[in-house]
Amino acid sequence: MTDVVTPTPTPASGPARAAAGGSGGRRLGRAVPYLGVVPFLGYVTLFLLWPTYIVVTGAFQDDAGAPTTRNVAAVLSGGEYVDAFVRSILLSVATALAGAVLGALLAWAVAEGRPDGLLHRVVIAAAGVLAQFGGVMLAFAFLATFGFNGVVTLFLADRLGVDLLAGGSWLYGLTGLVVVYTYFQIPLMLIVFLPAINGLRPQWQEASAGLGGTGRAYWRYVGGPILAPSFAGATLLLFANAFSAYATAAALVSQGSPIVPLQIRSALTSEVLLGQANVGKALALGMIIVIALVMTAYALLQRRTARWLR
Repeated sequence: MTDVVTPTPTPASGPARAAAGGSGGRRLGRAVPYLGVVPFLGYVTLFLLWPTYIVVTGAFQDDAGAPTTRNVAAVLSGGEYVDAFVRSILLSVATALAGAVLGALLAWAVAEGRPDGLLHRVVIAAAGVLAQFGGVMLAFAFLATFGFNGVVTLFLADRLGVDLLAGGSWLYGLTGLVVVYTYFQIPLMLIVFLPAINGLRPQWQEASAGLGGTGRAYWRYVGGPILAPSFAGATLLLFANAFSAYATAAALVSQGSPIVPLQIRSALTSEVLLGQANVGKALALGMIIVIALVMTAYALLQRRTARWLR
């Protein structure tokens, strides 16, 4: 009988091992840059996707967790919830437009100054601070200034005989919210819109003037279309900022819930109407839908503006 000799596997040669190792190394090398995204994805999942999931699912559940549409129906049935959405949208539109116009003019004035000048640096630094000066601190500042016992209120009443509180205090209603919100909208607009203004090149205006174009023609056909997307995007950012603001309104408005964030607070913490937590989630779902519609409008605006820049 002839013995059958089974060939013994031999280790891969040096070049083959190097090729295999090199392939794995290349794959690992390509994956390393993506490792830096992992903390960001974890942050987005924990603080954005998971809360959104809780809101969306909770809006269609009752207190026992059973599926229902009563929460959404309660929000859409009219009354105080719909009125709160209307007031929130009007408040956001008013403060976004006021902040966008005034902030854009301020940004233009800053851009006209010396980039390395002291005033330029001071204004930008102050805008960075004031844009974040919201919440309870800002509400307290306005209360201490224009409230019932505010410094300006007492000064005008004692020295000039002017009663700022005649007919009721404007500070504790929607008028006060418009003024206070605009206070932090203007510096935020400056920070967001200033880079767009700095991006305008003097050569473009010189070329327009060299071709016989007037200043009006330059802004209509060159400067305006270039700044329009940035201006619209900044305005929408201000709208979202005002629409979602809570702490400032909560500190100023002690009675009633005129806007949606305060309605959500009442639904979650009210001791009079129990079992309204999921109604609050339905209100939050409505806020998400409003913001989604705003961002869709911004995308359509960008598409139209892109035609002007071709």
